Amino acid sequence: MDINYSEFKSAYNKMNKFDSFDDQELEKLSYGGTENDDNVSTVNHPAHYTSGKQEAINIIEDAIKDAKDPVDGMLQAQVLKYMLRLWLKNNPKEDAEKARWYLSRLIEKL
Repeated sequence: MDINYSEFKSAYNKMNKFDSFDDQELEKLSYGGTENDDNVSTVNHPAHYTSGKQEAINIIEDAIKDAKDPVDGMLQAQVLKYMLRLWLKNNPKEDAEKARWYLSRLIEKL
């Protein structure tokens, strides 16, 4: 079952056990990790890819499955990656510029 971090935090808070965990520990726990699992939030399910109803990787994999070749699919995947996380990281302009760079390469290839 997929649950996003904010829903998990809200539900956990209602159970009056929230005080014993900080936000980072709760985020790890929300994805099946433990307080000692440093890779859970930063590698397996980073917050900037899991904020919506679907995880970004699932959206990307579905979108690129019909690409005519692997390079086209990779370029499309990069565009989507940067656009999906645009408002969730520190520098939206930089992510938009990266998306544009990959999109320009894709357009040149088509």
